[in-house]
Amino acid sequence: MPATPTANSRRTPGGGEGTEPPPPRLSNLPARAKLERLLRVAKGHKKALVLTHDNPDPDSIASAVALAHLLEERAGVEVARVGYGGIIGRAENIAFVKVLRLPVTPIAQLDLDEYDLLALVDTQPPTGNHAIPPRLRGEVDIVIDHHPLRDESLEAPFADVGGDFGATSTMVAEYLRAARIEPSTEVATALFYGVKADTRDLGRETTQTDIDTYLWLFPRVDKQQLGQIEHPELPARYFQLYHTAIERAKVYGDTAIVTDLEEVYSPDMVAEVAERLMFLDGMKWSLAYATYRNQLFLSLRVKDRRMNAGRLIREICEDHGGSSGGHGSMAGARIPLSGRATHRKAVKRELVRRFLDAFGVADERPVGLLSAPSP
Repeated sequence: MPATPTANSRRTPGGGEGTEPPPPRLSNLPARAKLERLLRVAKGHKKALVLTHDNPDPDSIASAVALAHLLEERAGVEVARVGYGGIIGRAENIAFVKVLRLPVTPIAQLDLDEYDLLALVDTQPPTGNHAIPPRLRGEVDIVIDHHPLRDESLEAPFADVGGDFGATSTMVAEYLRAARIEPSTEVATALFYGVKADTRDLGRETTQTDIDTYLWLFPRVDKQQLGQIEHPELPARYFQLYHTAIERAKVYGDTAIVTDLEEVYSPDMVAEVAERLMFLDGMKWSLAYATYRNQLFLSLRVKDRRMNAGRLIREICEDHGGSSGGHGSMAGARIPLSGRATHRKAVKRELVRRFLDAFGVADERPVGLLSAPSP
């Protein structure tokens, strides 16, 4: 009986294709050419693990599930599993996994050394926003992500990163189409919702490829399941969190809104609140932040096209450790917190001050959202 593959054997399966350096502009190749390269890299492996980013959203989950299906159907991989770090906590995301019966597993229940092929979707090795331990970050074989390229990602044998897509689900759907795989209703619905959610109904960071993918998936979607996902029942703590968010929100001038959610029950709620507050009339900047399990989560939304949310949040947060990233109009960060409560408050104040400086409203006197005048 052959020995179980380990981390040290990942790069030496049959054929040796995984040792080839990736093309420098793989993201610009046609879908068929990228698929052929992906299959060559995966060939000869037996067990694949596809990991999402931590606290995964629908785009990350959908693209991971679809990639795992592709690897089993076309690459000869015997088993491809999907894992994630953190939690799935937002009501829509819980419904997304439950209604579609998506096969995803918490990283704590997996032994990474059992897998001889390692993939990351909707994130990249150097970001740190994933559950791969440092000892294995150089062992990632496949990286597929619609966020801006991190140069270290190109060290992976297959790195489709830095292309012009609004969602990673769009990218993986392109692979399915190139492979002539007809997705199941569940996979099609997952990919459709992944595109829909990440592009805000094709209204944000959207390309023609996202639109084409959306239209290709739409007739394959279970509309009843989609309705259950988009309109789930909500726990009382959801409304309590929004009460806190609105009560503590501060408006700076007529362009920026900032809120401290204090402690949250799920870190992905920070992004939801930042997104919702951006609907306030006239806002160009929205920042929400909260603590969760000794970490500070921040989420930024931007309408000002002169600023890049991903670059800004990295510049402000990078010297505090943790992870940060995003793209033009949306970004997030996760920063470890330690020490006494006074130190934690000081970190928050410093970060908020930096953001207000970047927004150009540091000299504005804040007004509580509940007291802000209506136009």
